[in-house]
Amino acid sequence: MEDNEIIHLWKTYDMKLEESLSLNRELAADLTRLKVQTFMSSMKPLKLFTILVGMVWVVLVDTLIISLFHVAGAFFLVSAGIQVLLTQLAIGIYLYQLVLIHRVDISEPVLATQEKLARLQSSTLWVARLLFLQLPVWTTFYLNKGMLENGNMWWCVLQVLVTAAFTYAAIWLFVNIRYENREKKWFRFIFAGKEWTPIMKSMELLGEVKSYQ
Repeated sequence: MEDNEIIHLWKTYDMKLEESLSLNRELAADLTRLKVQTFMSSMKPLKLFTILVGMVWVVLVDTLIISLFHVAGAFFLVSAGIQVLLTQLAIGIYLYQLVLIHRVDISEPVLATQEKLARLQSSTLWVARLLFLQLPVWTTFYLNKGMLENGNMWWCVLQVLVTAAFTYAAIWLFVNIRYENREKKWFRFIFAGKEWTPIMKSMELLGEVKSYQ
């Protein structure tokens, strides 16, 4: 066999190998995109359930505020008002997230999908911040003027300490719930499950898709 024939055979084999590798990369990228779609779809049921429960809760609390407005104390009205307002904001964010999830298209460019995931990630952090801000009002909604005037000193001290602790926790979590803290134990404890894990896994998978291209 002449040298030219050997070179030709080698080039033919090299081309076929490259085509095979290219096809394998495309298949791997498609499978990875399908996994991303599956992760995104897995988040929908929990978010829909949370929205429905949140709406029922908002209607219930709004009904109480309206019906008891002229007889309830200021502590109850303010606490309930803050709680329902934060819940409404959280519901709005969850609806926004459902739109983002619905708009994720596995056939679109990786950067476009990554941008949607980044917004989903950011809004997940924000909804957690808002919900944790409710902590202090759960320690004040039952208070009234009579309890403060007639309560003994130790009860008042305990009430102040509990409210202060919940307020500190709410502010601390609001400030520290950030992407930079994602590897810390308390963060992983809060965000373990369908709210966070699918987003992180999807972002990792999209990084793999980029390496295939």
